[in-house]
Amino acid sequence: MSNALDPIELSRELIRCPSVTPADGGALVVLEKHLSALGFECHPLTFSAEGTPDVTNLYARFGSGEPNFCFAGHTDVVPVGDEGGWAIPPFEARIEGDRLYGRGASDMKTAIAAFVAAAQRFLAEQGDSFHGSISLLITGDEEGPAINGTKKVLEWLAERGEKLDACIVGEPTNPEALGDMIKIGRRGSLVVDLNVRGVQGHSAYPHLADNPVTKLVKMLHALDNTPLDNGNEHFQASTLAITTVDVGNPATNVTPAHAHARFNVRFNDEHTSESIIAWVKKTCDAVSADYDIDVHITGESFLTPPGPLSDILSKAVQKSTGRTPELSTTGGTSDARFIKDYCPVAEFGMSGQTMHKTDENVPLADIKALTDIYHTVLEEYFQTS
Repeated sequence: MSNALDPIELSRELIRCPSVTPADGGALVVLEKHLSALGFECHPLTFSAEGTPDVTNLYARFGSGEPNFCFAGHTDVVPVGDEGGWAIPPFEARIEGDRLYGRGASDMKTAIAAFVAAAQRFLAEQGDSFHGSISLLITGDEEGPAINGTKKVLEWLAERGEKLDACIVGEPTNPEALGDMIKIGRRGSLVVDLNVRGVQGHSAYPHLADNPVTKLVKMLHALDNTPLDNGNEHFQASTLAITTVDVGNPATNVTPAHAHARFNVRFNDEHTSESIIAWVKKTCDAVSADYDIDVHITGESFLTPPGPLSDILSKAVQKSTGRTPELSTTGGTSDARFIKDYCPVAEFGMSGQTMHKTDENVPLADIKALTDIYHTVLEEYFQTS
């Protein structure tokens, strides 16, 4: 093994790569360089699909034995937004005081660096006695459409006959401070475009027209005022949020022929996307049949029940931070929604206090503590497997 990697310096190397989705910006080259030096077999993987940009990903594995413990994450970041609003240039990776600044500091380049450093330390300690495998599945398509990233890497692994036995995703799971929260599942999410048809007419003669706006309002009222459930032991109640209502009618005395709305449903494991879509249709049908819907499903709800993986991770968090993390399913979606079909998965990374914000930053101490947590996870996992 080479000299010990500094997770802070590796974080800075990664942050200096302007890897705004779908551009790689050299981030995966940086990772491959370090992982190859540690003895990982690296596979850069570029996937494409019609209507979406090509995306480069990286799968790296040390060892060929079982079990195979995987760390999953993404080097792509969201756009910087108003760069003039940054006090520190977003890709400079500057240290100010006790914090590291830059796009991706929280979400989630520091977590990747922490795991690489933890893996190096663990493997150096194990020497020739290690007979399992450690792998990294790193995508450049998590903040984008998530079509040419983790999902396709997992399919590639399955075609090769490679199995993942457990996985930690390094998303920034902690609401306030490192050690607050482990994610053991996520709500499902789907977006519905609701288009209601009517008959255009003079607003002074409504009986000669069929106003789609009236029907749309009734549909939205019924959808928004019908609780889907009350939540359960591991999930909060499912929610529906209306995100836009559009008619595009410039006239003041004409009722339009069409009206459109869009809403997002976040649903727990008491539902599936199919059951949600059926409920939407039934609710709208009660008002009118003159509509159509277009549905985009981001992911189904899932839960990794509390067990060996979350126990090991909780123990590691407690050892490093003194905190007992909450096991949660709150928040949006992540690539764990794909991984859960292949192996038990949990999520733990940095605090999300500054993710996607200007002057995104994390405490230097948290990078070191997260490295310790991942190192302990590897120790405990391979000790018990």
